[in-house]
Amino acid sequence: MSKETKNTLSITDNRTGKAYEIPIEHDAIRAIDLRQIKVKPDDFGMLSYDPAYLNTASCKSNITCIDGDKGILRYRGYPIEQLAEKSTFLEVAYLLIYGELPSKDELDYWGQRIMRHTYIHVALAKLMQSFRYDAHPMGMFISSVAAMSTLHREAKYVDDPEIVQKQIWRLLGKLPTVAAFAYRIRIGRPFNYPDSTRGYTGNFIYMLDYMNEQDYEVHPTLARALDILFILHADHEQNCSTSVMRSIGSSRVDPYSALAGAASALYGPLHGGANEAVLRMLVEIGSVSNIPAYIERVKKGEMRLMGFGHRVYKNYDPRASIIKKVAYDVFEITGTNKLIDIAVELERIALHDEYFVSRKLYPNVDFYSGIIYQAMSFPVDMFPVLFAIPRAAGWLAQWVEMVNDPAQRIARPRQLYLGADKRDYTLPQER
Repeated sequence: MSKETKNTLSITDNRTGKAYEIPIEHDAIRAIDLRQIKVKPDDFGMLSYDPAYLNTASCKSNITCIDGDKGILRYRGYPIEQLAEKSTFLEVAYLLIYGELPSKDELDYWGQRIMRHTYIHVALAKLMQSFRYDAHPMGMFISSVAAMSTLHREAKYVDDPEIVQKQIWRLLGKLPTVAAFAYRIRIGRPFNYPDSTRGYTGNFIYMLDYMNEQDYEVHPTLARALDILFILHADHEQNCSTSVMRSIGSSRVDPYSALAGAASALYGPLHGGANEAVLRMLVEIGSVSNIPAYIERVKKGEMRLMGFGHRVYKNYDPRASIIKKVAYDVFEITGTNKLIDIAVELERIALHDEYFVSRKLYPNVDFYSGIIYQAMSFPVDMFPVLFAIPRAAGWLAQWVEMVNDPAQRIARPRQLYLGADKRDYTLPQER
């Protein structure tokens, strides 16, 4: 008779010879269960040590599923490929936050409420005008989002569903306006106020570009390309900025303050600045003929191949193939760009070179997105802002899930203290 399988983990502490049985749930153990493992009764108990949370789950979530080995990304169970082809960003935002695709009436109402909140408070507009002409757009964006908490003070009541709902409308509606105003400050132009009849991304492009031309129209291909990019960037599980959104939000602060913190994490070059690094690499390569020499430098460890590889994906990033097609659609409108030729050839070589294949260095979402933004005339320092606008939908979805999760408490990681033992203070003249 076979021994009955237990859904537990048996641990023997070789320091004491004691055996422990730890329950397993969803292929995970609760770190707090390790606390029972002690040498002496008054010990604190065993801790798990995991810098950068490489193998620690901080929450249970129903929002985004990633299978890095298989190259799978799904929002609420829907494959990213289907959503990018058939859906819109506002519909995807609804799906992320509420868990289901909306009916037509629900989607119409959702879009109307968001577009109704695209205007920002005049006090915020004046605050933004106080930034220097050379202020970084992302710095302006972060500061403005944080300042919004002072204008909507009821937002601190995070347990009131009606108040939370209004902040979601406000944030999704106002963030493109804040981003567009930051851009207009950067180029020394007056603000363009929102035109809700143009749709979400169409209105955003209008606020960025309109220069009082007669019969100005946003090209539908460019608006759709930006909408697809927004869909692809809307959420990506427990990444750096999302975990920050949850961690700050766990203190029950308002969503504006939490989102400003998440955007600050996104500002970092290892997170939201990766597509800028790709663009700079392609410019440095300069031409297709220079690629082999650059590849050799990468193999020697002299350079990094930006836009390849991902901590999660060990296969082709599913978003990369979608963005590659979008890039060609955009170039049909904006004209060709030599960087796309360099990118395509660089990708072809890397996908057939054993050095990169053996290391599972496949193109990721950042490889083509920077080229698209450049073709649409966005300056490089706007790239992280363009990332933050759509990611706000994912941040809000994760924040709502965290606030309503009874298992969550205020974030408070432990540490392994390796400093000095007790020391007695001595006066300066005695040292």
